Amino acid sequence: MNRRESLKALGLIAAGTGLLAGSCNTDKSKTAAVDTSDRLPGIQDFEYERTKALLEEKFFNEHEFATITILADIIIPKDASSGSASDAGVPDFIEFIVKDLPDNKIPMRGGLKWLDVQCQKRFGQAFVNCKQQEQLAIVDDIAYPELARPEMQQGVAFFSLMRNLTSSGFYTSEIGVKAIGFQGNTPGVWNGVPDDVLKEHGFDPTQFFG
Repeated sequence: MNRRESLKALGLIAAGTGLLAGSCNTDKSKTAAVDTSDRLPGIQDFEYERTKALLEEKFFNEHEFATITILADIIIPKDASSGSASDAGVPDFIEFIVKDLPDNKIPMRGGLKWLDVQCQKRFGQAFVNCKQQEQLAIVDDIAYPELARPEMQQGVAFFSLMRNLTSSGFYTSEIGVKAIGFQGNTPGVWNGVPDDVLKEHGFDPTQFFG
C-alpha cells in the first residue's frame, strides 16, 4: 500500500454534510428587499448570514495556511485519477470548519506550532521551508498512531485531526466526489438474468428469448 492509500485509509471518514459556501446580498435598510433566488430550500436567513460572517472572518495566518496546504497535499496528493487536496479547495474548507466548529481552533493552531518546533529542532527551519524528504520524514513519525514514539503523541493527535479534516473536505468536493466515482441517484438498468445463471438452473435462454 503506497503513502497516498495508507494515509487515506487511516483518515477517510464518512462526511454526511458538505460545506455551505453560499452568500447573500443584504441591505441594512429595513425596507430593502433580500434576494433569495439562489438559496436552497429549508435554509433560513440567519444560517446564510452566519455562513457569510464566517467566510469573511480570517483565522489562520499566511504561514499557518501554507503549512496546512502542504500537509493536505501530502495526505491526498495529485495523481492520475484526481487533483490534490489543495486543488479541491481543502485548505479553505479547513479554514471555514475551524471557525464553524471553534473547538478545533486550539488543537489546529497548537499542532501547527508543534510541527514547526519539531522541524526547527531537527532541520533548523520551519516545516514549510524544509525539503520534501524532511517534511515526509516528520509526517511518517506522526501519521501512524500505533507506530509513533511516545514523545510524538501531540503530533499524532494533531495529524489525525488534520487528516480527518482533509479527507472530509476532499471527499465532499467536486473533485473528490468524482474521484470515488459517485454518480448520485441514477436509474438502474435491468438486462435480465444472465445466460450462464439460467443454464446453471436448467433453463435454456433460447427457449424464452429465441
